[in-house]
Amino acid sequence: MKKQNLKSQNHCVYNINYHLVLMTKYRHKVITSDIFDKFVSIAKERLEAWEGELVEVNFEPDHVHILLELPPKHAVSDFVNALKTSSSRMIRKEYAAHLKPYYWKPVFWSKSFCVVSCSGAPLDIVKQYIKDQKGA
Repeated sequence: MKKQNLKSQNHCVYNINYHLVLMTKYRHKVITSDIFDKFVSIAKERLEAWEGELVEVNFEPDHVHILLELPPKHAVSDFVNALKTSSSRMIRKEYAAHLKPYYWKPVFWSKSFCVVSCSGAPLDIVKQYIKDQKGA
């Protein structure tokens, strides 16, 4: 198995990537290019604080796709909640006039999210690699 972009911490070596999808509350189509740029800035800041990395990001008017790397010492759900909380607060503050017709409560993101783990190799290759290992 070819080594992927491995990172290390005190007692572990890792390469953990997640594909995260965040949807706006009620799937309102409120994400503009300006709001997206603000979100990217916030996401980079949050990931840096959590020792992670933003790999790729893009958006549709009602959701964002984020490919990120996060160290194993952090639960991805904790990171997602921190990202959603801080970005919602900052976006609502800066773009209040744009969002006012859509949201009468202090919300921006849906409570739900989608997160999928991503590996450097397809699962079939990893399965075969493990099958091919010889017992000691």
